[in-house]
Amino acid sequence: MFKLNLKIALRNLWRNKGIAAINIGGLAIALAAFILVTLYFTYETSFDKENPNYENIYVVGITYPEFKTNYVAAPFAEAIRQNFPEVVSAGVIKDSAFELTIKKGKNTLFTKKILQVSYDAAKILNIQPANGLIKPAGETERLTYLSTESMKTLFPNKQDDEPEMVGFGASTSGISGVINGSIKNNLHSNFTFDGVSIGNELGKNDHYNMNDYTIYLQVKPATDVENLEQKITGLYRTELLKDKSEEKSIKEIKGISTFLDPLANQHLKPKAGNDAPYKILIAISVLGVLILVIACINFTNLSIAQAGKRAKEVGIKKVMGAYRFQLTKQFLVEILMQCLVAIILALIIAELALPRFNSLFQVHLSIWDTANGLFWKIPLILVLITFCAGIYPAIVLSGFKPSLVLKGNFSTSKQSYWLRNALLVFQFSMAVIFIIGLFIINSQLKYMRSEDLGFNVNQVVYVKNLTMFNNPAKFGSIDFEPVRQKMLKVPGIKSATVATFIPGGQNGINSYAANGIKANIDFVNVEFDYFETLDIKLKEGRFFSNKFKTDTINSAIVNESAVAKYGIKNPIGKIIRGCDIDYKIVGVIKDFKTQGFENAIQPTIYTIKDPCGSFKTEILLKIEQNKMADVLATLKAQWPEINKLDGEDFRYVFLDELYGKLFKKQEQLESVFFTAAVLTIFIALLGLYAFAKYITNGRLKEIAVRKILGATDVQLLKLINSSFFYLVVVANIVSWPIAYVVTNMWLKTFAYRIDFPVLPFVTTTLITILLTIITVSIQAKKAVNANPVDALKYE
Repeated sequence: MFKLNLKIALRNLWRNKGIAAINIGGLAIALAAFILVTLYFTYETSFDKENPNYENIYVVGITYPEFKTNYVAAPFAEAIRQNFPEVVSAGVIKDSAFELTIKKGKNTLFTKKILQVSYDAAKILNIQPANGLIKPAGETERLTYLSTESMKTLFPNKQDDEPEMVGFGASTSGISGVINGSIKNNLHSNFTFDGVSIGNELGKNDHYNMNDYTIYLQVKPATDVENLEQKITGLYRTELLKDKSEEKSIKEIKGISTFLDPLANQHLKPKAGNDAPYKILIAISVLGVLILVIACINFTNLSIAQAGKRAKEVGIKKVMGAYRFQLTKQFLVEILMQCLVAIILALIIAELALPRFNSLFQVHLSIWDTANGLFWKIPLILVLITFCAGIYPAIVLSGFKPSLVLKGNFSTSKQSYWLRNALLVFQFSMAVIFIIGLFIINSQLKYMRSEDLGFNVNQVVYVKNLTMFNNPAKFGSIDFEPVRQKMLKVPGIKSATVATFIPGGQNGINSYAANGIKANIDFVNVEFDYFETLDIKLKEGRFFSNKFKTDTINSAIVNESAVAKYGIKNPIGKIIRGCDIDYKIVGVIKDFKTQGFENAIQPTIYTIKDPCGSFKTEILLKIEQNKMADVLATLKAQWPEINKLDGEDFRYVFLDELYGKLFKKQEQLESVFFTAAVLTIFIALLGLYAFAKYITNGRLKEIAVRKILGATDVQLLKLINSSFFYLVVVANIVSWPIAYVVTNMWLKTFAYRIDFPVLPFVTTTLITILLTIITVSIQAKKAVNANPVDALKYE
């Protein structure tokens, strides 16, 4: 019996090979997209899961009235560990402030990220050097390890993992140290690095106003985390009151609380961070599922459309004694065969598309990696799509009544008619939503690229510098002015400046008081010509100038948002106090989008002197466009003389490239929506083409009679297109509210966005109608052009 059913299945597929190819091909394309999305979803949601303590690790954060942050004072970690028995261990981590140059002979390594990690944090986060985690001997000892990739750069011929002496900074700096060994850099972790410096304790003697560290806790299983959060908040407020360096009022302290954020949240949706990656992952996952659903609907629709061709077969088998269960099983096996072929094709397509996918999302996924779980997911997917795409057609086909199907009545029943039309409407509705989404995403990105940022990043070069500039000088830093004057002597350099932070990155945050209001706002420590270099617009007052000696002592410039925050009228000459300094406001700049379009412009203060600020290391140069190459070549040649502490290693990045990274996630989403829109409309049109072919073949006699009675080709094409035209119009109308809600929710994630457009809805409707008419007409034209005699010769 099995052999007979297999022959019947193969003959049916071969007899309808065109529609079978469309069915299998559409399903294969959708499955390939779904497999890629599954790989990406698995990768993004499994960061740090290799850690045996994954479920019990939390980040300690602080909630201020204005914002949340994961940066906390280091001594608080030990206070938590000592006071709460449910905390197994507490450790701290600090990111490196800037790139570090390491030299060994002729080999040079530029490290972008050296993590400073306490010994307890290394244990909590499973940071393990190749030769094992060793506890530093004393409080001041640091054990430094480089990633295996960095070790190969610095020691290409090294075979062992013994310690090595290296130089830091310029070759003339005279600073040396020991690399204690190598450590594997797990790219599938929130803690990626070029190297790790492990200390017994970090920041032990810091004050509570030095929030430079991230604290990680490992708690006992089954700990009441909400209760622990409340207790940690109480402890933090107590510690602030005890710490004499924290000049906060009791009222302010009561407005501060702490939170615990699971390690599982850190990659996609940290409480004190941007959850855009999580939203984009969900959007991509939903798109992948919908594409597969559309393909399954396409499969179901075409299977039902061909039901009439199998009606007599079913009727005869039932008359011969076949049970409905046997027939259902037969049709499901036929569908399983098609789905199996589709999955094989899908794996081939996914493998071919994977390099482009990896490049787009900057990941290293592989279909054949056992860690992704595809070896058990593929069979599960096969069973699910066989059931989803095949169960209804199988039940319908096996449920025919012999007395009716032998007359061929099912193909014209209302049940079949309404079901097919509903599925077609659903398919096109999804396609319409994707196309509208693509248009709106494209409009928002076009707006972001063309909108005035309030500053100019073009022709600005960011020099990767290791020297710390502060005036008046702090320990280990020098005055920037002599270096600036040397750079300005290079023909083509319009201006030069240095700051603690650059546009596109995070600013510092500190407490400032003005007009009777005290609040935490952003701060940036700068030097002369900072605003001129970036072409930032002045609203009132003046910029910093060498002509005013007080500018290096207690002058400040604020942005419009800061003026609004404090409600200052006529701000020039008013006082804003921070870091024990009464700053005099000498200028107000217009707001500019330093954090891109997703985040609102923050109230910000700019000062030259700031004892509480960071070191000024970020050098920015404004260079004439036609002299860019010559200037960079000159700087590279003269850098050891211009900036002696930085040495011979001149490195730079164009600021527009750095700022452009803020758009990266949205550009990825645009690419995904474009692919989804193309796939859904392609799959829908494949189904429409096959369905139109089936419907047209069923109306050959009607078309022939109408031609004999004088109907023109245009009238016949209009007749055949009319039913599909109405279906597409209905699909558009149904999808508009959904598309509006979804795209409007996405637009609301931007602080600065376009007005909601109407044109994409009209354009999408015209596109789908036009594609439908073209698709149906191509198929219908064959029937219209056929000789009526061929259709009626047996009548």
